[in-house]
Amino acid sequence: MHPPLLRLYEDVLANGRALSLAPSPRMIFVLHGKISIGGRTFEDGDAWQGEGSVVVDAAAAGASLWRWEVTGMLSPNTASPGVVSREKISAELRTLSNGELLLRGDSVGFPAGGCAYLHRHQGPGIRCLIEGGIRIDAQGASCCYGPGGAWYERGPDPVFAQAAADRPSRFIRVMILPRELLGKSSIQYVNEEDKNRPRVQQYKILADAPISRPAF
Repeated sequence: MHPPLLRLYEDVLANGRALSLAPSPRMIFVLHGKISIGGRTFEDGDAWQGEGSVVVDAAAAGASLWRWEVTGMLSPNTASPGVVSREKISAELRTLSNGELLLRGDSVGFPAGGCAYLHRHQGPGIRCLIEGGIRIDAQGASCCYGPGGAWYERGPDPVFAQAAADRPSRFIRVMILPRELLGKSSIQYVNEEDKNRPRVQQYKILADAPISRPAF
């Protein structure tokens, strides 16, 4: 048995086109444009979350989306006319907690020069930078990302994040967490002296919902 995957796709929908998706726990973030799902309208910066089958309809100007999904080893996507989908990154979810799960999507912003002290999270997740720049130090490696850059964090590994010095930075992330964290922070600081330091990160919750445990 292979572990499930967390995948991040970028979808570009031409005007008036539709993207049909099979059931899967997911979050869709509107990068630019306007879409409708189930009669509701979503615009720049909005997010939708669910796990049933869904049809995403683009408005007259089209739309660009980031889409996180928990899937099996094979992608369930099928080609749709007027829709271009590209997988940005995928990762095996080997560090899922036992028991019931939660999908959390949020926006994390830093002022110029801001940092997140050495920390870990209680579940794995994929981040994608939407503005600015950021350096991520984890597992003995340092990687720098610009807008559109995506990376995976396993959760238990200590991570240090340093935002660009000359401009604000922000990323969108989706994590798969223990359900008991519903409405609660998942961050754990590694060093005792960092626990009471002021935090410069600004968070906006986009989705925080129980999901079915993947069974692949």
